[in-house]
Amino acid sequence: MTSPFLFGFLALTWLVTASDTFAEPKPARPEHTNRLAQEKSPYLLQHAHNPVDWYPWGEEAFAKARRENKPIFLSVGYSTCHWCHVMAHESFENEDVAAVMNREFVNIKVDREERPDVDRVFMTFVQATTGGGGWPMSVWLTPDLKPFVGGTYFPPEDRYGQPAFKSVLERIATAWKENHDKIVEQGGKIVDALRESQSATTPEGKIDAAIIDAAYRQLDRSYDPKEGGFGNAPKFPRPATLNFLTRFYARAPKGESGKHALEMALFTLRKMAAGGMHDHIDGGFHRYSVDRYWHVPHFEKMLYDQAQLAVAYLDAYQILSDPHLHPLPGQGEADAKAPVRVEFESVARDILDYVARDMTSKEGGFFSAEDADSPVVAGIGLSAVASAKAGDPGHTKTAEGAFYIWTKKEIDDALGDIAEIFDFHYGVQPHGNAPEGSDPQDEFRGKNILIERHTIAETAKHFQKTEEEIGKLLAQSREKLFSIRAKRPRPHLDDKIIAAWNGLMISAYARAAQVLDEPRYLEIATRAAKFLRTNLYEEKSKLLYRNYRGGRSDIEGFADDYAFIIQGLLDLYEVSFDVEWLEFAVELQETQDRLFFDEKNGGYFSTSGKDESVFLRMKDDNDGAEPAASSVAALNLLRLAQFRDNKQMAERARKTIDAFATTLSHFPSAMPQMLVALDSASSKPRQVVIAGKKEAPETKVLIREVNRHFLPKTVVFLADGAAGQKYLGEQNEAIRAMSPIDGKPAAYVCEIFTCKAPVTAPRALAELLSR
Repeated sequence: MTSPFLFGFLALTWLVTASDTFAEPKPARPEHTNRLAQEKSPYLLQHAHNPVDWYPWGEEAFAKARRENKPIFLSVGYSTCHWCHVMAHESFENEDVAAVMNREFVNIKVDREERPDVDRVFMTFVQATTGGGGWPMSVWLTPDLKPFVGGTYFPPEDRYGQPAFKSVLERIATAWKENHDKIVEQGGKIVDALRESQSATTPEGKIDAAIIDAAYRQLDRSYDPKEGGFGNAPKFPRPATLNFLTRFYARAPKGESGKHALEMALFTLRKMAAGGMHDHIDGGFHRYSVDRYWHVPHFEKMLYDQAQLAVAYLDAYQILSDPHLHPLPGQGEADAKAPVRVEFESVARDILDYVARDMTSKEGGFFSAEDADSPVVAGIGLSAVASAKAGDPGHTKTAEGAFYIWTKKEIDDALGDIAEIFDFHYGVQPHGNAPEGSDPQDEFRGKNILIERHTIAETAKHFQKTEEEIGKLLAQSREKLFSIRAKRPRPHLDDKIIAAWNGLMISAYARAAQVLDEPRYLEIATRAAKFLRTNLYEEKSKLLYRNYRGGRSDIEGFADDYAFIIQGLLDLYEVSFDVEWLEFAVELQETQDRLFFDEKNGGYFSTSGKDESVFLRMKDDNDGAEPAASSVAALNLLRLAQFRDNKQMAERARKTIDAFATTLSHFPSAMPQMLVALDSASSKPRQVVIAGKKEAPETKVLIREVNRHFLPKTVVFLADGAAGQKYLGEQNEAIRAMSPIDGKPAAYVCEIFTCKAPVTAPRALAELLSR
């Protein structure tokens, strides 16, 4: 029988081989306003004045398609997506294209960040039928929401091996009229096949820790020993992989595999920090590198990247600061680790400070992203900037990276006599510094993307100065360029506040407060948690909501919203020891289990299944740019099982891990964060309980000692003799009995709450933690 996927694939192939010319576009008239003007999503609002009669995802659009028997054109993207902007300008702002769209289709726009469920289902279809995917995603559906043709970006005329978008529209419209019944039938078969692919039974038996070694070997094979990272260009940071490698090291820090795992992680972090993917002026990281050298980035900045990379750099700093972990290969003295350790701390701080400055709302929530594109101005004079800022966005020329790149003349004029040092250190060239082949469209011709071409030591030697002098001169130079760049028109800010990504960012600030002993970061994490509880949580129903922008959206939270926020709350408890965050985490876990857990096969569905317009309930089985909800949830459950002394939670965690046995067996490195949970589940749980008043100086000294150590499989409690200890003791008899020794705060180091003799001195605690 013909594959149910084949029709979509053949239809797309037929469209791709079609060849029609495309007339010069007629730009949209400014008086157009469609239904998207009533939405809150920045992405949907970007299309509110297209001549296309857009609908948001919902029954109004579905009913129109059924009533008029028209196919649906579904366009999915997000507000900081470069190619989404390109297709919008070329096609959706074009009067002729819009006329075809409005006549032949019911047109729906979806923000993938608001509706990851819709995006995920139809991306699965596009990938299955075309072998690829991405955004903007373009899918044609029957009136009953069954996909039959899919693709991504379509150009305005035949190019890039793709047909003109108007040609695609006309041919699909013709096919719908001439082959309606066949398309409907094939659409049904496609949906059946997609459902079948998601309902495969879980294999019997459990996976074991040998899978962890297999994942390490897989990553080692793809590792780039010259430039760091994994695989070839484009290179993505994928923090979950770094997370796995540091924890693989912690399992056996003296073994060769463990040391090599750490070496891969640290070298990758250093190369990323030195490259153009790292914003050396403003802080933070761009989305990915188009080349293998981490030099030329795709310039958008995503909140989830900032959060996870901050944690990766903090982990690296903590490992190198841990006095009991084995030195790096070839480094016999602890002092040899100091420069690298300081570098990792500096990078973590610049990420966190960037987010606090540029991506935080006045109420405390974190914004989603900054665009890759920004207005192009001739020079950086104030008059040119004012003109660009005042201009109509629809008529302002924008370009990717315009905010971030420099000519040598701009830098030399700004820095004067010290420009030579800055240019040497950051690889600034008269004709630009993009590596050959990384800029095929000449977007950066004559421009420089700042990279650390030389180390501080190399720069100091070259100019016969001390490293301290060079460090100060470079810092002064960056401050000057920061002030100048701030006068340029900034990239678009997507200021919606997404629950899941805020959870990741709370984790980052909580970990930073813990590792760096920085109260300011704790304040930021606490404020964000309070914002989420106040604005995205409904006490009566115990439900989370997905996002906030000028008010809460009506979209209920997904599994990742719950998982990432619970993780953030647990991290926040372990630094603040405010038991309210632990209580809130337990409450959210109960809701997540009720709405998303698969009682039969284990694991968490991405959606609750309440919305019947989304025909698949899927379980994410890839830890990609963001970790899968089940991967994070499994580790949350293992931590909560210790906090609440709850064996059922531990069993649910194990069932969640085993649910992904097929993926882990065939391609273990696809889910590195799930392997972190597997490692934790396969080890004896360890607890550190500090018994003492939270504000007592002696208690703080013991807590600081714990925080000096990299302890990824240890949970930390505070037995404060007050409300916190009372809550913890409700289900844990051992906690109830823990108290200071001879009036002094004491530390109890335990395995499954079988504890060694308590200690009151930091040095004695350090010895216990190193065993």
